[in-house]
Amino acid sequence: MLTLATEVEVLARFGRALADPIRCRLLLALREAPAHPADLADLLGISRTRLSNHLACLRDCGLVVAVPVGRRSRYELADPRLAHALGDLRTAVLAVEADRTCPDADEKGCC
Repeated sequence: MLTLATEVEVLARFGRALADPIRCRLLLALREAPAHPADLADLLGISRTRLSNHLACLRDCGLVVAVPVGRRSRYELADPRLAHALGDLRTAVLAVEADRTCPDADEKGCC
């Protein structure tokens, strides 16, 4: 049975999904158009196994759905409003301090 997530749960799920660069690229690709896994793997330059793990995460977060098309599945954003939200996030200007407090920022590419 499907349940609706609370506002805080929605933000937490979005954060989990966006915490990985591959999932970000995957969401941006699906923002443009629904696609089959093989096409997404080729587009992102990753193995189908790795793509499958990321799609499972995005499904668990409730951000994408698999739509059966014959014997294959096509993936798309779970809600059309996610495309708009991703566009807004993509163009948002972040206020980041020049003096980073994360000691691993340069090594891990975070912060």
